[in-house]
Amino acid sequence: MDFAFTREQTMFKKEVLRFARKEIVPRCREHDLKETFDFESFRALGEFGLLGLHLPEAYGGGGADVITTVLAGEALGEAGVDGGLTLSYGAHAFLCADTIYVHGTAAQREKYLPKLISGEWIGAMALSEPDAGSDVASLSTTAERKGETYVLNGTKMWITNGPIADVVVVYAKTAPELRHAGISAFIVEQGTPGFSAGPPLVKLGVRSSQTSELVFRNCEIPADNLLGAEGQGFLMALQTVEWDRCALLAPIVGGAEYALQKSARYAKGRVQFGRPIAEFQAIKHKLADLRMFVETARTLVYRIAWCKDQGRPLNHLEAAVAKLFVGDWSLKPLHDAMVLHGGYGFIHEFDVERIFRDSRLAPIGGGTSEIQKKIISKLMSSQAGTIR
Repeated sequence: MDFAFTREQTMFKKEVLRFARKEIVPRCREHDLKETFDFESFRALGEFGLLGLHLPEAYGGGGADVITTVLAGEALGEAGVDGGLTLSYGAHAFLCADTIYVHGTAAQREKYLPKLISGEWIGAMALSEPDAGSDVASLSTTAERKGETYVLNGTKMWITNGPIADVVVVYAKTAPELRHAGISAFIVEQGTPGFSAGPPLVKLGVRSSQTSELVFRNCEIPADNLLGAEGQGFLMALQTVEWDRCALLAPIVGGAEYALQKSARYAKGRVQFGRPIAEFQAIKHKLADLRMFVETARTLVYRIAWCKDQGRPLNHLEAAVAKLFVGDWSLKPLHDAMVLHGGYGFIHEFDVERIFRDSRLAPIGGGTSEIQKKIISKLMSSQAGTIR
């Protein structure tokens, strides 16, 4: 594995940083404080080419490799873009648009991808339910085939972009008795009779990202809106994990880098007892811990991106390690970054409190830390005695 970025990738990251700092960051604090979605910034992401960066040029995408795509996400976080917007971007580009590209028919791709890539439409993925989170097999939303239609019934919960999505990839059971093997995926458009979204949920962090429940009551959709074949939904959902463990984690790593840079500058400029606090050993240790987290998390995330670029099947142990580390091990260094700023770290204007709040979703969303530990221990047991 080559740990060096190409000249083109380095230049591209600088372009993303300049774009984000100029076009998006100035509005982040306002939208986080008001808990409103920044439609203007989202459209700007589409105009800049980030919403479909990894998708084919034939649909308006950039045709970029995975590492370049992950690099763009990290750059957004490093520029200071709030975690709410980057979460909405990730759910849109990787959980919705990519699923339609990988599993959709030619007609489905032509209909949905250009509008999703441009930012004209906003996408979402609906998998979790009030009583089915990590245990995907227990989801209760059903899709019953009736002639040339499917009728969906059930409730989804914690859906990123739920209240504002124009198109949603919905997972439902077409054969409940088969558990995982009975899950299928469907495309449902906003405005479809029987489909409604609840009000945005008030959250601790990622507050500019709109999250809600989605309700399906005798929601009838064309049979042509089935993604792939019946029973393939669980495997489709598993494939999104590859993106979740690199592209969706990358902005968190970038945000930690942003917090590190701000903390280092503050520590050099803040004078107490006659000298900059950066000279105190306790402060040096906080900065060192934050640097260690950033470097380790970045390595874990890009290893998964590199493997995906090489066409290698996802190593679920490595993916679980990356998810667990970024989620759980970011707690102390980002907390320290906030405390290092003293009273300023506790107010909205200095951003570090927002980064800390936004990062608290990582141990929960996309598979809890407890589930990651279960996966790691299970795979370690199955691989006992092998040489890696």
